[in-house]
Amino acid sequence: MTTTHTLAAEKLTLGYGERTVIEDLDLVVPPGRITAIVGANACGKSTLLRAMTRLLAPRSGQVLLDGKAVHRLPAKELARTLGLLPQSPIAPEGITVADLVGRGRNPHQGVFSRWSREDDAAVAAALEATQTTELADRAVDELSGGQRQRVWIAMALAQQTDLLLLDEPTTFLDVSHQIEVLDLLTDLNRARGTTIVMVLHDLNLAARYADHLVALTEGQLHAAGSPSDVLTEECVRVVFGLDSRVVVDPTSGRPLMLPLGRHHVREPAGASAGDGAAGPA
Repeated sequence: MTTTHTLAAEKLTLGYGERTVIEDLDLVVPPGRITAIVGANACGKSTLLRAMTRLLAPRSGQVLLDGKAVHRLPAKELARTLGLLPQSPIAPEGITVADLVGRGRNPHQGVFSRWSREDDAAVAAALEATQTTELADRAVDELSGGQRQRVWIAMALAQQTDLLLLDEPTTFLDVSHQIEVLDLLTDLNRARGTTIVMVLHDLNLAARYADHLVALTEGQLHAAGSPSDVLTEECVRVVFGLDSRVVVDPTSGRPLMLPLGRHHVREPAGASAGDGAAGPA
């Protein structure tokens, strides 16, 4: 299955107070694919996600879901189609994991409807997928940062939306759990056709897991397309101000960025000690 829902930004300008963060941005999210948004700190990645879920009103332009402005859609209608995991969510004090994940079912509840077997199944599946079933009766504020992050992802999965937006979903996670979360999102995309848009700081994980990369710099769209088209040495230099080498990842076949710093860089073959190569021991 692949979702047919479309999500796009047209001439979008966003900001806070007198500060403009994103200006005149056009962006189309490929339906049924995984999109990763990358860029330096404060370039507008999280701001863009907030606007796409109508948490931030545009100064001008619009975000369109299936051709309709998201800021004009009823909140519950939007929540049945589009889910968001923000960067630093806050859980009510004392709430248990099961209760928090269950809140992902709120958009599916009517005024007079009761909790159903379908709701139970959705919550159980989300807990299992994120390996948090054994935490169901624990209070969220007692968990480690990594455990809490997986619980929040479980709540987003329980919402069962066709589009899922995640702001830095691998925050607080060690390397093995980062891979587990990204594998989980890939499974969700492949099994249900869920359109996934996520902000990631790790360029190499973004290139490995995303079908579509969006690179922002200073509130502008620098590049968008396949990882092999976007993750180039020129792009890394412009977007991050970093010299690098981009090679083919022998594991995934995707581009792999190797940063160049002032230290721990091998000298070219034949370089002399006067050129900075190490002399004999």
